[in-house]
Amino acid sequence: MGTHHVSLFLPETVAFHKPPSSAARRSSTPPPTADLRRGSSVDLPLRPPSLSILNGPTPPRTPSITDDIFASKPGTDKLLSREPGDPRSLVHSDAHVPDWGAQAIFNQPKSRAGLLPSASILDFAKVHEEVVKKREEARRAATKRISATSRSSRAGSHDRSYEGKEWTVKPALQGNGGLTNAVRAVAESDETEIHWIGTIGFPTDTLPQALKEDIHDKMVIDHNSQVIFVSDKDFDGHYAHYCKTILWPIFHYQVPDHPKSKAYADHSWEFYRNVNQAFADKIIDSYKRGDTIWIHDYHLLLVPGMVRQKLPDAKIGFFLHTAFPSSEVFRCLSTRKALLDGMLGANLIAFQTDEYTHHFLQTCSRLLTVETTAEGVQLDDHFVNVTSQPIGLNLRAMDKERKEPEVQEWIDIIQERYKDKKIIVARDKLDNVRGVRQKLLAYELFLNKHPEWREKVVLIQVASSSSEQSGLLSTVSDICTRIDSVHSTLAHQPLIFLKQDIGFSQYMALLTVADVLIISALRDGMNLTAHEYIYCQDGKGWTGRGKRHGPLILSEFTGSAAVFGGPQISINPWDYQQHANAIKEALEMGDVEKTARWTKLHKTVTTQTGGHWAHQLSLALDRVYNEHSQRASQSVPRLSVQRLADKYRAAAQRVFIIDYEGTLAPHRTSTGIPLSSPQRVLDTLEGLMADARNIVYIMSGREPEELEALFRTLPALGLIAENGCFVREYGAQHAEWQQFPDADGVAVWKDQVRGNLGYYGDRLEGSYVEERHCSLLFRYEKAADQEAAVRFAGEAADQINSACRSMRIHAVPISKAVLIEQMDFSKRSAASRIFDFLRAGAIEAGTVVPEFLLVAGDDREDEVVFEWANGLGSGGVVRDVFTVSVGRRNTVACATLTQGATGLLTALQRLGRTSGGVVEGDYFGGGGGGRLLRRGSRGRGWCGAC
Repeated sequence: MGTHHVSLFLPETVAFHKPPSSAARRSSTPPPTADLRRGSSVDLPLRPPSLSILNGPTPPRTPSITDDIFASKPGTDKLLSREPGDPRSLVHSDAHVPDWGAQAIFNQPKSRAGLLPSASILDFAKVHEEVVKKREEARRAATKRISATSRSSRAGSHDRSYEGKEWTVKPALQGNGGLTNAVRAVAESDETEIHWIGTIGFPTDTLPQALKEDIHDKMVIDHNSQVIFVSDKDFDGHYAHYCKTILWPIFHYQVPDHPKSKAYADHSWEFYRNVNQAFADKIIDSYKRGDTIWIHDYHLLLVPGMVRQKLPDAKIGFFLHTAFPSSEVFRCLSTRKALLDGMLGANLIAFQTDEYTHHFLQTCSRLLTVETTAEGVQLDDHFVNVTSQPIGLNLRAMDKERKEPEVQEWIDIIQERYKDKKIIVARDKLDNVRGVRQKLLAYELFLNKHPEWREKVVLIQVASSSSEQSGLLSTVSDICTRIDSVHSTLAHQPLIFLKQDIGFSQYMALLTVADVLIISALRDGMNLTAHEYIYCQDGKGWTGRGKRHGPLILSEFTGSAAVFGGPQISINPWDYQQHANAIKEALEMGDVEKTARWTKLHKTVTTQTGGHWAHQLSLALDRVYNEHSQRASQSVPRLSVQRLADKYRAAAQRVFIIDYEGTLAPHRTSTGIPLSSPQRVLDTLEGLMADARNIVYIMSGREPEELEALFRTLPALGLIAENGCFVREYGAQHAEWQQFPDADGVAVWKDQVRGNLGYYGDRLEGSYVEERHCSLLFRYEKAADQEAAVRFAGEAADQINSACRSMRIHAVPISKAVLIEQMDFSKRSAASRIFDFLRAGAIEAGTVVPEFLLVAGDDREDEVVFEWANGLGSGGVVRDVFTVSVGRRNTVACATLTQGATGLLTALQRLGRTSGGVVEGDYFGGGGGGRLLRRGSRGRGWCGAC
């Protein structure tokens, strides 16, 4: 048994060895790893070595917004640490790397995906024609088996460039560094068998098939990694066109709405689905019984559902590392239902914070019209648990990395370069959700309002960019130029803007010597840069004095803000004045306050670690999987009628609590016609009531008057109406109904809910509100537009649950309706009252307490009664407890009857015949005041006084 972590990119990739050119062979000095100056996206030559602080004093120069000390020394720095396979190795939690297929650091092949069809809605007709034509051509080619032959022949000439080329496995630049570090932490501490499934991180169409097989074998044997090879076109359409252009903006509240947006083209969805299917196929092929499958992030939302179709009993967890938007934003996706259905294929869905969990549950309620609880989503045949667990750091690897000589050397360099200056550090990818523009505008405002700080402070902003963000880069460059021209002097620059990521040792050094860190993301799942900064601010990583416990300025829209609570300086990145004030507050904060804030933040960082994250998720998945397995209809044993009869005969006092519609009698048809005669039900109940040792209650969601009419021939029968809001006592002729909810309180919440339901009723022809004494139903089975009806029902349920929770009511989507009912009263509360009443009366009268309890039901409202009854049995309160679910749904009941109402009636009739008549003189605990109930030969009871 093992754990499969499924992520778009594997932690390792392949580096191809490039033969040295003649010029390179003549030079013994390797090239620098990165040029970190501001400029265009093309590579620019480095400045002469004489201008670098690494090579001597820096002469006066024209102010600019770069600093040559961050250009790596030749052959020393690296973007990633350690070698693959080392469990202590650490990578950037949020690596800012070139776009997929564009990096050349490992001499990897370029993408051969080519241009996709135009994604502009203006060209939709043309795109549609091309897509249809190509699909038809592909279908014919597949039928004649021409496609594979032609592809292989075409590939031959291109593949030769990588035939025989030497290669080695290296830590990957692409991928989720926080995930990699966290999994390595738990693998090292628990010696857990970890397997990875993902892509190799670069285009592979150019590689010959034999080389792909060699790479796959090497990764499996040496790195426990299964490599998925997909076509460059599929991956480019999936990653660049659907994930980055559609899902990433939507998940971060940036709805693509431009007419030329790729969100309008359906071809990118096809590529997304193709790649997800390739992942699912690999998981299914690698799966062994007992394995655990963890699927990660928004790139693979469809995979859980795809795997579940083929592996219905697999243990599947899904973790979303990004934010999850509100339902109003998520509904903008045209593929919203398919994405949600895919996620709901998991046993456990986990998010970074409670906020994202709430958004997901709300989205499922509104868009899928399903019942949601605080624990998860109730589907027709199973329950999906939902939780939150924030990811953290690999602290052991962090400690080791901080002790590296390169980090110490960079600390000394930066300390010397910015001696007597306050250093503000920021590191972000230059896209529209990171808030770089907002941060720079706030910093400019700070310098304008507080000119006394302009020569005392420096903001070092690391901002890697991509070709997609050229407009944002232009805007940011203008702001940087304006700050530089207004506030720079010959001796000092208050802003250092680096348009490229920096090496890992430089990054660690910056976090160590910084006085302030600013994270101004407009929306972010979990920014581990904040965690790394807090950990590096303990004062142990450098030789300087006085610089430790630096304040953290953190956007309130990040997951990290929710995890930390309040010790950080919280900002709204859109509020430039507040942001500027926060910078001043951080720079002027006293040592005592800084230490107090840092101590609280440090406690969170050291407790909510990556290993803790992985361990807690593993425990949660194991727990919910076991619960789901126990509740699955296939796992619940069939009811043994023989054993039931044996325990029935051995009991001197018996209690029956049985649901009516769907359990004793089949559900009505859509036209309201009952599927069978109720006479058999009445005869069966009368047979049970003929035995004086039996107490029988029927529970239903119907109103008291309707139940009385149904069972008018059995006036002594106990009744539970409106799902526990009303109870009629068993045994007393013409007994009055007892109402548990307060009538005045019910009237208050009904008035408010009617207004909400009226809004949707006016807009949905054919819908209507059914009013009961203590509940309301918004019914739409007669609505002509069922698609709109389902949407309105979900919105109505979510709105009522959000607005009226303080009134202790909740809205539950059921078949073709939304039920609004009391939260404090249920079938369980009514059953508990009845049983406690009977038991107390029996104990007071000195008679036999109930020894046999049978509870039968068929739907979600009966599950709480099963749970209560099972507790009585396990706690020894009742000797023999039978909980029976009628049907095939998942359940906590101890037994099932798949024959439905017919099977239950047959079993109850057998018990009635087993009774053998009436035992005269048997008494039942009745009222709390000592009243007892005695039975006649046909169950027509009478009340007597003690």
